[in-house]
Amino acid sequence: MKKVTMICSWTVLVFMILRVNSHSAERYQNFETAIYCRAYEVQQMADLNWLKERFDLMQKHVKVSKVYLETHRDLLIVEEETLNKAIRFFNDRGIETQGGITYTVNERNRFETFCYSNPEHRQKVKEIAEYTARFFDEIILDDFFFTNCKCELCIEAKGDKSWTQYRLELMDEAARELILKPAKAVNPDVKMIIKYPNWYEHFQGLGFNLETEPALFDGLYTGTETRDAVSSDQHLQPYLGYLIFRYFENLKPGGNLGGWVDTGGSSYMDRYAEQLWLTLFAKSPEITLFDFRQMQSPIRSASRAAWQDQETSFVFDDMIEPALNRDGSFSEEATFALAAGYSLEQVDGFLQDLGNPIGIKSYKPYHSTGEDFIHTYMGMIGIPMDLVPKFPTEENIIFLAETAKSDDAIVDKIKGQLMDGKTVIITSGLLKALQNRGIDDIVELEVTDRKAITKNFKIGFGGAQQAADLITIPQIQYLTNDSWEQLSVLDGPIGWPILHNASYAGGQLYVLTIPDNFADLYIFPDAALNRIRQTLMPEFYVRAEGPSLISLFVYDNDTFIVESFRDESADITLSLDSRFTTLHNIVSGEEMAPREQPGAQGFAFGTRGAGENRASFPVTIKPHSYLVFRAEE
Repeated sequence: MKKVTMICSWTVLVFMILRVNSHSAERYQNFETAIYCRAYEVQQMADLNWLKERFDLMQKHVKVSKVYLETHRDLLIVEEETLNKAIRFFNDRGIETQGGITYTVNERNRFETFCYSNPEHRQKVKEIAEYTARFFDEIILDDFFFTNCKCELCIEAKGDKSWTQYRLELMDEAARELILKPAKAVNPDVKMIIKYPNWYEHFQGLGFNLETEPALFDGLYTGTETRDAVSSDQHLQPYLGYLIFRYFENLKPGGNLGGWVDTGGSSYMDRYAEQLWLTLFAKSPEITLFDFRQMQSPIRSASRAAWQDQETSFVFDDMIEPALNRDGSFSEEATFALAAGYSLEQVDGFLQDLGNPIGIKSYKPYHSTGEDFIHTYMGMIGIPMDLVPKFPTEENIIFLAETAKSDDAIVDKIKGQLMDGKTVIITSGLLKALQNRGIDDIVELEVTDRKAITKNFKIGFGGAQQAADLITIPQIQYLTNDSWEQLSVLDGPIGWPILHNASYAGGQLYVLTIPDNFADLYIFPDAALNRIRQTLMPEFYVRAEGPSLISLFVYDNDTFIVESFRDESADITLSLDSRFTTLHNIVSGEEMAPREQPGAQGFAFGTRGAGENRASFPVTIKPHSYLVFRAEE
C-alpha cells in the first residue's frame, strides 16, 4: 500500500478506506509500534462496531503493527469468544495480535497483587497463564509480577529472612512453576516476556529478580515512562527513560524487546513526547503505547505549559495547533494518538542514521541500593551513562555510585583498574560506604559528619562562581598533597572538594561530591559542570558545554543527539575532537563550521583542559526539543 499523507479532512476519508481494504498495516521504518489493550477494553471488543470506531481513529495517526490483548486484570478474565473476535478483527487488517497478563487482584487498592504464598492465589496465577497460552505465541506480563503482600501466610513463610530475600526467592519460584512451565506445557512455542517498570532501584524489595529472571524469560520489556518529575509521586528524572532501556539491554543483550510509555503524568504535551523520543533514542526495536483507552483521551489546552506562551514548543505548536477548529476549540482529532503519531513520525525520519549508543560504564551489582537513581541525574547534566550488571574491567574510565558497595570485592576491583593505569570516578556516597572496607589503602579520604552550605564555587585557579542557590554537601577531609582538589566550594576563607583526585600506581581515582539534594547538581555553575564533564568524558568525541538539564546521547558512528529539558532556550557549546571540521544537522541539513576566534588564523580550537585540543560549535537549543548531528572530518 502506498503511503498516504493527510493534508486536509477529505484525504482522511481516503486514508481510512485504503487502510480498511489493506491486508498489511503501514509500518515505521526503524521500529514497530504496538498498542496494549487492557482486559477492560478487550472485553468491550465483543462489540465490533465499538472497536472499529475507536481503532480507526487511532490508526489515522499511529502506524500500529501489533496489539497486545490482555486476558486478565483485577480478576477480570476476558471470554474466549470475545478474544477470538478481537484477534480476527486485527489480523484481517494485517496487525499482529499477542497476549498480555496483569497479575493484579485490585490495581486501585495500592496495586494489590496476588499472594504467592496463598495456595488459592497460586492456582489462579497458573490457570491464567495456561488460558492465555491457548491463544497467543507471545505473552507479555505487565509490570505487576511482583508481590507487596504481608498477610499472615507471607509473614509465617518469610520466617527470619528479610522481606527482600524472601520475595526474591518466592517470585523466582513462582515464575518457574506458576507461569513458565504451565504456559509452555499448553503451548510449547509460546514466548514469555516479562515487562519491568521504571523503579529499577527498588525491584529487589518487591521480588523482581534481575539476576535470575532475564535468563528464565524469553525476553524483557522496559517501562520507559518517567512522567513529570515534579508532579508525579515517583519524581523520576526524564533521562531515566533512555538509561533504563540500555540497562535492561545489558541484562539480556539482544533480549530487551521494547519500551513502554503511558500517558500518565503528562502535565504538558512535550513531556509525553519526550518519553517516546527517549525510548527510541535508546534504539528500542519496538514501542508499546499504553493503552487502547488512553490513546483515545482528548488533548486540552491545559496540556500546554505556561512557558510555551513565551517560546515555541516543538510539539504543541507544530502538532496540536493544526488540530484546532476555526473557533479555537480542539477537534476530535486532538487525542493522545495524534500526539504519539506525530512524535513517532519525527524520530523515524533519522533513527537509521544513528549507530549504537555509547556511554560511561557504571557498575550496578544485582539487588543493590544507594544514592537512588543518581545515574539519571548525571545524565541530566549532560554525561552519557551506561549501567551494567557486571564490573566493566575492560573499560579505561568507569563511574561507580554507592550501589557498587554491594560487591564485597569492590575495593580490590577498583585497585585492579588503577594498577592497570585506568581511571575510576566514585561518588562521595560510595567513598563513605567504603571507609572501613579498605579504600584508605588507595587514598586517605574521609567523608565527615559535617555539612557545608554554600553557593560559591572555585574552578581551578580562577575566581569564584556562584550556583543559582545554596547547596548542602558532605565535607570531605583529606591529606594535602596526598590528594588534591580539582573543583571546590567556598564559604568565606574555607572550602571543600567537589571533585577530588588521587593517584595510585599508574591510575587516577576521582571522588565526585554529591549534594544531599541530588537535583542541586542542576544549579551548579556552567564552568563547574564543564569541569566535571571534562573529567568523566576525555574519551568521548563530543561534549555539550553549558547549563544543566541538557542531555547528550552519543553513538559509535560520530552521530549524537542533544536534548533540552529546560523551559527556556539555552546557548551551549558542542566541544568536539579537533579532527572534526563540520557539524551536519541530520534533520535540517544545515552545515556548521567551528567558531573562529578574533585574530586567529583559520579555525580556533580552544584548549579545554590539559592536552585537549577541541573544536567549538556554538548552538542555541529551544526548550523541550532536540538536535541531531553528524560530526564530519
